[in-house]
This record gives sequence, structure tokens and C-alpha cells, in this order.
Amino acid sequence: MVDLERIRKETVAYFKALDENAILRQHFCHADEEGGLWYIEAVRDGDELIVVKQAELTSAGRLHRYNWEHLEDEDGCLTDQAIDPEEELLEVIPAEEFQQVWTR
Repeated sequence: MVDLERIRKETVAYFKALDENAILRQHFCHADEEGGLWYIEAVRDGDELIVVKQAELTSAGRLHRYNWEHLEDEDGCLTDQAIDPEEELLEVIPAEEFQQVWTR
């Protein structure tokens, strides 16, 4: 039997450790097909770029934020897949732009 609570705790611990121990952070923005904007803060874990914070600003002006403290809700979730900024057409943005949206 799968222990979902154990898996959730391990997932939270992984993202928390990445977020708290990161020295270099990269920030990106991406527009989706519905007119929403996705803001991403990512850190390196070995050869992979892992999202530690993710904010979606919908075309209706709603803001959804995800990180290790809030992995998911009925509107979405923090991606658990490594990203490739070039493959996913992510625009590099300044950390200040990300923070402005994140703390909104």
C-alpha cells in the first residue's frame, strides 16, 4: 500500500531544502494560451533546474502561489518536473520582478 502522507512529507522536505539552501536563483516568466502569466523561481539540483516557487497570474487577475509550504490546491500545483528554459520558451526576468508578483 502506498503511504501518501510519507510521500507528501518527503516532497515537502525536498523542496524546502532546495529553497532554503539555494545560493543562485533563476527567474522566468511564461504566458499561457489563456492569457495568464506564470512566474517561476528555480534552483539547480545537480544538472537539473527545479522550480521552488511558482506564481500564476490569471487573465482574470487571480494570483495562485505554490512552493514547499503550499504544494497544491484546487487550482493547480507546484510542478514536480525539472524545467528547460529554452525548450519551454521561458523569458528570463529580474528577481525583483518575480518578487513583486510573489509578494502581491
